[in-house]
Amino acid sequence: MALPNSLRTSTTPPELELIATQQLIEIIPLVSMEKTVFISGAYGPLRPPNKAQVPLWIAVNLKMKRKCHIVPPSWFTVDYLQDRLSLETSNPAFSELPFRYMEISKILLDVASDDLEQPDKLRSLLKDLREARQAKSREGLKQLDHSELSVYSPPLPVIVSTTDALVQLPNLSAMEINEIRPYFVESMSILSKLALPPQPGV
Repeated sequence: MALPNSLRTSTTPPELELIATQQLIEIIPLVSMEKTVFISGAYGPLRPPNKAQVPLWIAVNLKMKRKCHIVPPSWFTVDYLQDRLSLETSNPAFSELPFRYMEISKILLDVASDDLEQPDKLRSLLKDLREARQAKSREGLKQLDHSELSVYSPPLPVIVSTTDALVQLPNLSAMEINEIRPYFVESMSILSKLALPPQPGV
């Protein structure tokens, strides 16, 4: 969903990917390392062939130096994504996916495709899943009107806020929220102005 320059006020995709690299992921180290302390926490020690949990940025760094294999998350398989795609195309609601699935999957496909089963099939499924969810996002925005801005449902995550209202859309990922936020805020701003009562003498 390409944005015009005038609406590029949100976090950029590379910035979201950087944030996603703080997520923990399993690796199989190929070298031994002692416990290392970072600002975000202490990780290790690494002892092959035992699995270890580290932030994704450490896993990527080690992988690029051929010092580990990355264990893909349980959701990053052909079977799981096919199941999600079936739900996505047969159900009007967004299917539940990890909040940063788009960023993590891109990083793993770019850096560790040799650690993944059927990486080309994974790419194809992610593309189909993304297109199906984008179509739902567009359809959902078309159906919103000003009267719905006052609706608040606590169990659903807040994705967009305006000066006088909150709107909930469940199961959207970080990248999807980031894509629709500029359009949404601009549209709601225009709708709010149109809904204002006419001013006397105007």
